[in-house]
Amino acid sequence: MTPTLTPPPETAAPPSGERCDRCGAAAKVRAVMPGGGDLVFCGHHANKYAASLQKVAVNIARTEED
Repeated sequence: MTPTLTPPPETAAPPSGERCDRCGAAAKVRAVMPGGGDLVFCGHHANKYAASLQKVAVNIARTEED
């Protein structure tokens, strides 16, 4: 039998594959910018940049995976 390298379910990426724009962790928060673009952040970076994002973002919402 050939061993496989399958990560435990709690460490696997969410199905959508969205990753934090800052560090690459699983995305938890989406911030929509006035120009139409968006940024996605993990919980850590969403908290770190919350004050700045609230000043410029049109909408801030949790991603669907939560």
